[in-house]
Amino acid sequence: MSDTSKIRVAVIGAGKMGTHHARALSKQPDVELVGICDTNVWKAQIAAWQANTVAARNYKDVLGRVDAVIVAVPTPLHYEVGITALSADTHVLIEKPLASSVDEAKELLDLSESKRLVLQVGHIERFNPAVLEAVRHIRDPRYITVERLGPYDPRMAHIGVVLDLMIHDLDILLTLIGSEVESIEALGANLLSAHEDIANVRVRFKTGCVADLTASRISLQKSRKLRAFQKDSYISLDYGNTTLKVYRKKNPVIKSLKDVEYLKPKLASTDPLKNEHQHFLDCIRHNRKPWPSGERGVEALKLALQISEELRRYELSGHAGSRSLMPSWAQDLGKIAKSVGKDILRS
Repeated sequence: MSDTSKIRVAVIGAGKMGTHHARALSKQPDVELVGICDTNVWKAQIAAWQANTVAARNYKDVLGRVDAVIVAVPTPLHYEVGITALSADTHVLIEKPLASSVDEAKELLDLSESKRLVLQVGHIERFNPAVLEAVRHIRDPRYITVERLGPYDPRMAHIGVVLDLMIHDLDILLTLIGSEVESIEALGANLLSAHEDIANVRVRFKTGCVADLTASRISLQKSRKLRAFQKDSYISLDYGNTTLKVYRKKNPVIKSLKDVEYLKPKLASTDPLKNEHQHFLDCIRHNRKPWPSGERGVEALKLALQISEELRRYELSGHAGSRSLMPSWAQDLGKIAKSVGKDILRS
């Protein structure tokens, strides 16, 4: 493909994320936005109008006219849409998680490799300027804490908070630490949906690093932060405010604050979604494997599903008819959680 020719792209799914994708792509000078597809034609029409393109009900109608698609449909449909697009020799960017199961994800990966097509996973946090800079400072971390909190979004009720939100941080952890997982401990509760809406997870890696993660979609305010502790430094990353702070020892023995170096790197003022799109387009033009590749997507999904399975074993607020494996104090906490959830819905 010529470096000067426009890449023809369609967006499949006219929900919140699909609309964002379409609007951003419509401003890319090297992209021809062929259309936005959704079975809900009204939603597709609105999204198409906002992005100055056309709407289509059936995504299969546009596959012969595009070089690439962005898949932003509900997670249970990722495999079906992705495998159809790849079979039509189309490059694919699929929103996270890559698929509903590891087997489905591996099939997508295998097909993309056999056809030498780009398969990129929508782990947009990788393109956050704070993350891009943090990668340069985090080396052999010993302890990491992560929190990702936000309000409830009914459109994501079909999956739990681990696959919905925490998977971003799992992908970042696997990238930063570069180690296999040794063990997992997880505890969560379903308050507003049929899946866990809040989860606390401890992941131990074979390098010795320990990571504590909290994900919640019942918080009134958003918070997305990561803190990494290593032998000679402490790194504080704020995804939402796009800031990074580095505290580094200047001397082996700390006698005063003068022995600590404080850095606040200047970050690029770029949009993560635009960065994600540009990376996808560059990989298509130059036949490169994307940074958030299909392989990485499989790894993050595998870990997320392992955590989800652990949560099902020790869920604080189980569904009606299920027997809790937790002691009585935890069952009482689950009842309180349920009550709080109902209060949030009423407010």
